[in-house]
Amino acid sequence: MTRFNSVVFDVDSTLSGIEGIDWLAMQRGSEVAAWSAALTERAMRGEIPIEAVYGERMRAVSPTLTEIQELGREYIDRIAPGARETLAALKAANIRIAMVSGGLREAILPLAKTLVVDEASVYAVSVFFDDGGNYKGFDEASPLTRQTGKKATVLNMGLKGPILAVGDGMTDCEMKSVVDSFAAFTGFTRREPVIASADFVIESFDQLRDLVLQ
Repeated sequence: MTRFNSVVFDVDSTLSGIEGIDWLAMQRGSEVAAWSAALTERAMRGEIPIEAVYGERMRAVSPTLTEIQELGREYIDRIAPGARETLAALKAANIRIAMVSGGLREAILPLAKTLVVDEASVYAVSVFFDDGGNYKGFDEASPLTRQTGKKATVLNMGLKGPILAVGDGMTDCEMKSVVDSFAAFTGFTRREPVIASADFVIESFDQLRDLVLQ
């Protein structure tokens, strides 16, 4: 018997121990990296809405196709301990798994493939390139570039309940009103406003497996 029929995962600092936009910013030098990391932390703590910084950061970083491919490999290298085994156990129990992220879809898809999550169950922001692999922009219409975007995305997915959402930031907390339970994942970072909003606090994917698979 399982407590939940569907589990929605955040990606950055949850399934993988990096923040993708901050990793890309590091490729632009220490000053841009520090600026981006500070904005990420403020947004994930709920101090500023993500839409206030999303476009500005993307314009500053302007990632190339090659850098997105490198980021994809970094996501895989930094997979959370136990994530592979836990997701495999959830799938074996016929639990629907989805990945919902404000990160860049083209970098996240290799991680999804490694975790054996169907591409159709990956929701993230597409990034565009010209024929030379140079940055051309991102999907500015994506709801996932906005603070309440994960809530809207999950609401429209038609998942079978009970639903558990798992994440580390305040954009993840926005899902709480459209799922049955929200678990704050603290395996990589602890954000007190997120913990205060959570139904469960989990430090590892072993704990997550025990929570879901009763």
